[in-house]
Amino acid sequence: MRYILFLPSKSLTLLFASNHLEKILSRVSQAFISAIRTSRPHFIFLSLALSDLSMLDEHPVCLITMTYEWCSLICENYQSLVDGNFLIRYSLQIGFRHLDPQDDKITAELIHTEHHQKLVGIVFGEGRYWHDEGIADLLQAWTSRSDPHEPYTLLKTCARHLVGLRSPSIRLRSLVIRAIEPIGYQEFEQVGVGKFLRFLDELRVGVGDMKSSSRFTRPNRYRVSRWARILLATIHSPEGIHLSQPYWEFLTELTIFGRWLPESRPQIMTSLEDAREWEKLECWVDIVWMLWPSEPSGTEELERVTLSLFRQRPSAIPRLEQWLGRRRHFHVPETFVRICEHARFEGAQQNEL
Repeated sequence: MRYILFLPSKSLTLLFASNHLEKILSRVSQAFISAIRTSRPHFIFLSLALSDLSMLDEHPVCLITMTYEWCSLICENYQSLVDGNFLIRYSLQIGFRHLDPQDDKITAELIHTEHHQKLVGIVFGEGRYWHDEGIADLLQAWTSRSDPHEPYTLLKTCARHLVGLRSPSIRLRSLVIRAIEPIGYQEFEQVGVGKFLRFLDELRVGVGDMKSSSRFTRPNRYRVSRWARILLATIHSPEGIHLSQPYWEFLTELTIFGRWLPESRPQIMTSLEDAREWEKLECWVDIVWMLWPSEPSGTEELERVTLSLFRQRPSAIPRLEQWLGRRRHFHVPETFVRICEHARFEGAQQNEL
């Protein structure tokens, strides 16, 4: 079986195009695994195998499972391989580059082993050998849901490396955004809130990124909920008011689709008011009104800050009314209506003077 891989590329392509592709790939995989497990693997054999497989036009599901298993074996025997880095890169490319970065569900069953953890050090620790697409291949593997195995514990170790990425490619950006969701805020908080805020500015995440695949036009509620919780946790941090303005607007958009009730923290409103961050305050007041019950009790501070905002920015009145009106099955609190009427009355009196 070993010598099949030394056929000319055109002949190998025709062979792989036969009706027995999966059986052939299974034999190739067995030979590949045997070669890696030998004390002195034949690097030419391994590299030719991967080079030829990378030219396949068809990518059966079994190839995803096989190449991911190879990654585990390569990591396990990394020190004895001539160029394990090369073998890892090609294995990930063959298995995952053809997948849609917008779709997080695959039918292949990925078995995650303790050896896969070494991929973090190889991919990010030897960065001079890795370009955006190679890193994206790894994230494609670790953000793809493969029942019953989900590699969220592996993803969490990537947090400190991800915040260092700059100007990612379109594919890598999409996968990084998807990776942040299961990683969650806490891991990035340990890296540093300031770094995470700068990283978010680099990514410029928006509602358009919340679609699970190109087949869906509306944001995926599961993704919306995760991102809303991440942004809420970021805002609740000591450095939260420094979250850039587009993300406050982004959270306002997400709130329209959400059904969660955040912890009430009036100090966020007062901090934004004291800092005269009126645009951010406009978003936050809107979010609080949308997320609280229809007629919440103990809203004295919310009422005061809302009226203060309207006095500073009269244009916020129709905008907030419009935002609250967009939320489905939402009853605009009478208290909010009363505040708007009071602010308009005050504005009219000022204009008469």
